Amino acid sequence: MNSRVSLRLAFSIAAILVGFTSYAHAGPPLICHVIEIGQAKSLPLIDWNQRGSAGYDPKNLTRDTLAILDSNPPVLVRMETLRRAAIYARQDAPAAKELLTRLHARSADSDAAGHSNALAWFDVGYLAETYKQWFGKGEPNPAAGLDGYGWVKKAIRLRGQDLHGDDPEMEFAAALITLQGPESYRQDHAKKAMAGAKNDPLLAKNLASGFHSQTIAELLTSAPAGGEK
Repeated sequence: MNSRVSLRLAFSIAAILVGFTSYAHAGPPLICHVIEIGQAKSLPLIDWNQRGSAGYDPKNLTRDTLAILDSNPPVLVRMETLRRAAIYARQDAPAAKELLTRLHARSADSDAAGHSNALAWFDVGYLAETYKQWFGKGEPNPAAGLDGYGWVKKAIRLRGQDLHGDDPEMEFAAALITLQGPESYRQDHAKKAMAGAKNDPLLAKNLASGFHSQTIAELLTSAPAGGEK
């Protein structure tokens, strides 16, 4: 191998390593990327890599989260609320389990009553996938073995029946979830999210927001596929 080829190979390896290091530093997308919600009410904002709860008592997590979700906020607010909830939940195992259990019971109860609630299924599915990205190996994870993405897809189907069309904010959420899944899934969700963003300024703002050296829209349309979901 000549010196020129060796130099090119060294630069290529360095670039790959920098990419991996940067992504790891950024943290899991469902946790480290703040969803823009304007002035909407949510849980107290907390830095994803902050140790401690910044004065918030996780014992109130289920009550406070449900109060926000039950006020019928848009999907983007639900995403950001559940993102913050997951950060707090990792600091209190009983609170983490209680919140996921209550959200699942809420969605299952809607099925049992004969009125399947799309937003309830979205909430439990999105939280489950966020837990799976956030909790470390060796930590008790209430979402282990759960198909949160499957619940989000169910929510999208139910929501489509309610709206007689796509919900672009739910599609945006599903695209983020599938960043590590099959590219065809992610591309399909991203395409619907971007189409709907034409009439949803806040969603458009989120798609245009930065994540590392690219926008979220670029990330969703160009990130390499990973394992099956």
